[in-house]
Amino acid sequence: MHHTSRLVSWSCIAVVAALAIAGEVLIAAAMREVGDLDVIRAKSGLPGAIRAVLSTPTFLVGAVCMALNFFAMLFTLSLVDLSLAAPGIGSLNYVGNAIAARLFLRENVDRRRWIAILFVAAGVFLLSR
Repeated sequence: MHHTSRLVSWSCIAVVAALAIAGEVLIAAAMREVGDLDVIRAKSGLPGAIRAVLSTPTFLVGAVCMALNFFAMLFTLSLVDLSLAAPGIGSLNYVGNAIAARLFLRENVDRRRWIAILFVAAGVFLLSR
């Protein structure tokens, strides 16, 4: 690891993951709001489908979160070793997406997924030592 403290490293990783989770959940919610793009495209053509997506505020906020995620990832990789950042971000995304999908999208996250999430989180904890 570079000469970056653990607090700074994990704070950067957490920000990257939080932006990705927010972006993914917002985009998923927006696409549920928009509906089936094939149906929209059949009625309005490809421009109509694109317009339907881009005119959804939830999608736009999600896209901004994903753009910020990209730049936060670049910043994080300038400070934190990839061998810690990638699995740390990935595991936080995995855990965070499951929790957010359950809370905000009302998805059913079964016991098997929660067990898998625990194993992923344990693995990243071991890597960070």
